[in-house]
Amino acid sequence: MLEERPRARPTVQVDDDSVKVTEWRFPPGAATGYHRHEMDYVVVPMTTGNLLLKGPEGESTAKLTAGQSYARSAGVEHDVINANEYDFVFVEVEIKK
Repeated sequence: MLEERPRARPTVQVDDDSVKVTEWRFPPGAATGYHRHEMDYVVVPMTTGNLLLKGPEGESTAKLTAGQSYARSAGVEHDVINANEYDFVFVEVEIKK
């Protein structure tokens, strides 16, 4: 049986020929839903805390720190879940080629 979770809330801030910038807000326990990144991307955490990642290789925990960005290449597949007891926010910058 699939676990029902609240959904993370995306707000697109910029979407032009070069980039797509989305703010993601996660209430406690909220998830993006399983997805595949079609573009290279950068994540800028606005909150410090843990995110649970569920992907093809299993589960892992990402410890994010506010203001400490990271980048990933296109092709990443996962579900991202707020593992904190408080809201979690990050900004995702997708790079269009």
